[in-house]
Order: sequence, then C-alpha cells, then structure tokens
Amino acid sequence: MFETYLGISTDYIVIGVAGFAVLLLILILIQAARISALKKKYESFMKGKNAKSLEETLIYRLEKVDELDQKNDNNERILKEMKEQMVSCYQKMGLLKYDALDEMGGKLSYTLALLNEKNNGYVLNCVHSREGSYSYIKEIIDGNSIVGLSPEEDEALQKALNGED
Repeated sequence: MFETYLGISTDYIVIGVAGFAVLLLILILIQAARISALKKKYESFMKGKNAKSLEETLIYRLEKVDELDQKNDNNERILKEMKEQMVSCYQKMGLLKYDALDEMGGKLSYTLALLNEKNNGYVLNCVHSREGSYSYIKEIIDGNSIVGLSPEEDEALQKALNGED
C-alpha cells in the first residue's frame, strides 16, 4: 500500500505498534498475577464465612477489646489503690543480732528496725538475759528517733535506711 506514511516507513510503524502490544500484554500478565494472588488471600480470609458471619466475628472481637479495656481500667485502679496502701506498709527492715551481756552467748538478743516509704516506723529491741527477755520499742520519724538509740539500735536503723539486710 503506502511505503511511507507522514514520512515514516510503515515497517517502523508496524514494529512500534507490535512492541506496544507486547508491552501491554506483559502489563496484563503482571496485573493478572497480582489479581490472582489477591484473590487467593481474599478466599483464605473469607473461607467458610459469609458477610453475616464476618460481621459477627468483627462484633465479637470488638466486644472482646471492650472487655479487655474494662479489665485494664480495673487493674489500673487496683494498682493505684495498692500504691496508696504501700505508703503505710513497712518496706525497709534492718535486723541486728547481738550478745547483750558478756556472760550470754549465741546472739539471742536482737534489734529490728521497720520503716515505711517515708522512713517512719519503729525500732524494736529485745534483750535476752538469764532472768528473761525484755522488749523495748522506739518510734522513728523521718529516719530519726526522739529518744536516744543504743549503738545496736542505731546500726539496725542504718541498715533499714540503707536497704541492707
């Protein structure tokens, strides 16, 4: 027919159109592969489910999330209450066993310091002798005692303040 069309050889036009058709065919094959993979994922997701059962599953999951939120809120409230209660609990302890009298051995006497978070509490001193055991208690406020402490009581108090056993 025409050897040239608009100054371009028809052979080149045919080759260009064929190349464009091959490119479109490749793009169609790539898209078909993507659609096939997406279809497999969709079928796997919807396996055994219709729209109603999928909706029921979503509602069930949302209810579970709400339930977990409520439990989490309850746990946070409980933790807050426990932290408030811990302020008054004895959290620090210092214990010192010693021989109160030279003639007595076995370290049967002891001093126990019990302090809360604010370093308030008591020092309990139990002195053991042949005649009996005697207990003394001294109040501790902000890590200090109004009444003088014996060296053993002071050592137990320092252990409690420093977190030593």
